Amino acid sequence: MARPISAAHGLRRDEILDVAADCFARQSYPATSMNDIAAACGTSKARLYHYYDSKDAILFELLDRYTQRLLVIIGQVQATAHRQALDERATLHALIRAFLREYESSATRHAALLASTQFLGETQRGVILDRQRDVVSAVTRFLRRAYPERVDARNQTAITMTLFGMINWTFTWLRPGGSLSYDAFADEVIALLERGLSSPLNPHSRS
Repeated sequence: MARPISAAHGLRRDEILDVAADCFARQSYPATSMNDIAAACGTSKARLYHYYDSKDAILFELLDRYTQRLLVIIGQVQATAHRQALDERATLHALIRAFLREYESSATRHAALLASTQFLGETQRGVILDRQRDVVSAVTRFLRRAYPERVDARNQTAITMTLFGMINWTFTWLRPGGSLSYDAFADEVIALLERGLSSPLNPHSRS
């Protein structure tokens, strides 16, 4: 009978992923070695191989967990919206706030998602890209429901990517404890949507 994996083993893997994400963010995935990750973890490379057999395996588990987490957030927001009887616009706003709260605590993981997915093998890269597409599709649905008069098949991709453009790169400039908090930035993003997408568009510009 196989010996069960201890909770400490799982915790150690979590710690390795956190450290690896920091290393990838600081010096890039290609420039980071297993020696670098082991040193940052305060352990030996041999000990690191006890948990992960390659740097690629670390990157995949890091992105696998993180993309699953983003999908869980979407599901949680939908469930909360249903339970609290939120309208579609309030639901979208809740999703933006939830994403930015996650980005605040997972900045290095988000940086790895945006910058390092390309270094995965074809099969693993496909898994992560499919999850990213699922996230984008969900946000597109939230936008269409929140602003049906302004978001449709003709412009939904552009507007969805505009929203992601506003929030996805916050790790490069928005710092926890800075003059602008993530919650305050969420207010700014929502205000921009409200001022822009709530206003009727000149019908001649959609011809």
